[in-house]
Amino acid sequence: DYVVVKMIPDNRLPPRHLHAVRTGKTFAVIKWESPYDSPDQDMLYAVAVKDLVRKTDKIYKVKSRNSTVEYTIKKLEPGGKYHVIVQLGNMSKESSMKINTVPLSAPDALKIITENDHILLFWKSLALKESNFNESRGYEIHMFDSLMNITAYLGNTTDNFFKVSNLKIGHNYSFTVQARCLYGGQMCGEPATLLYDELGTGKDSSATKPGRATDVAAIVVPVLFLLLVTLGIGFVVLYMRHRRLQNSFTAFANSHYSSRLGSAIFSSGDDLGDEDDEAPMITGFSDDVPMVIA
Repeated sequence: DYVVVKMIPDNRLPPRHLHAVRTGKTFAVIKWESPYDSPDQDMLYAVAVKDLVRKTDKIYKVKSRNSTVEYTIKKLEPGGKYHVIVQLGNMSKESSMKINTVPLSAPDALKIITENDHILLFWKSLALKESNFNESRGYEIHMFDSLMNITAYLGNTTDNFFKVSNLKIGHNYSFTVQARCLYGGQMCGEPATLLYDELGTGKDSSATKPGRATDVAAIVVPVLFLLLVTLGIGFVVLYMRHRRLQNSFTAFANSHYSSRLGSAIFSSGDDLGDEDDEAPMITGFSDDVPMVIA
């Protein structure tokens, strides 16, 4: 004997296993499971997104009959902090979690140029690789003095350079440049960091030296390669010319050699190389050969 029992669905239960699948700069993909297995009808969910930085709320409605539901929250801000709540439309028990979106990336090619009484920080515009960044937002610059163990905020700028003065001789500094923080410093970009030391000699071990070494190598290596190629070609040309002259002389000597006399016979030199190859070779006369006159 057996009995079939069908449980009555409880719509007061919260969604299960709410979690983030993937987060980006302006979106987040979340996923959850229905309050009970195999729903037999469409279920209406309410997804509430609370911006913890701006203190604003947005509610989205999602309808699905699947046991597993995936939803993409759009129009978020880079580096933002959000509180996500998912529950059935009848305001049943809720499931919640917190999401931090990916911040803006750090500026590229941060470099230092040393002047007489100050230094200049240079970097590439962040708008070249970040479509969500506007130059009007600007950048903020921080400095860390390792000798004094102090971090200082130097200021912000909408340009791609910044002047730093009043540096102390013998101190080592670390500079960071990042997209300007918004809403009380809660939404910032990733910082680009550069070490500047040996101030007394005006050298930058992290930026200037590698750049100069790279520039010198870029000039010296091609020049050395061209010199080696030129020398190799010169040796080949001289070797081929030597072989050609040797072969020409050997062929010329063999063509004028008399096996009867055991020596080579040459003309005056006016007509060397002008004889026809098919003409018979004329040799000189010897005194011990009798001359017959018809």
